[in-house]
Amino acid sequence: MATPEFILRLREKIGHDPLWLPGTTAVVLDDEGKVLLGKRADDGRWTLITGCLDPGEEPAVGAVREVLEETGVVAVADRLLSVETVPMHTYSNGDQVEFVDMTFRCRATGGEAQVNDDESTEVGWFAAVLCSTPRRPGSPPADRSIRMRSSHRHPDVR
Repeated sequence: MATPEFILRLREKIGHDPLWLPGTTAVVLDDEGKVLLGKRADDGRWTLITGCLDPGEEPAVGAVREVLEETGVVAVADRLLSVETVPMHTYSNGDQVEFVDMTFRCRATGGEAQVNDDESTEVGWFAAVLCSTPRRPGSPPADRSIRMRSSHRHPDVR
């Protein structure tokens, strides 16, 4: 998994200190209501499609870019589902990062689900009821984001 150049430049200046980054999560649904998941190459977990935004990139644009880059699926972002912070994570190289994550419900419009980069070892469509893996280290389960696809409210707001 290649680290974006802008992060490498920041790391030259701040070392392993905590870095606050904008991230996206895509809950991509097909016409049958199945959700697209990728099996992470780094830890073997099945997760929703996630990524880091490039400087100046619109969040919805970044979410669908990540879907295409990682899975070969063309998608359209329909709705913002949540904005939340993901707990601080320390990578094996010592880098600390905390994401503010924007989760989008997306609709698949084309392409074929396939491993499209080195971030995943498998990709596929799954029934939403089977999903319960975290999106990022320390983040809420995927099923929580999937449940929100039909709700306008954040799951923690009563």
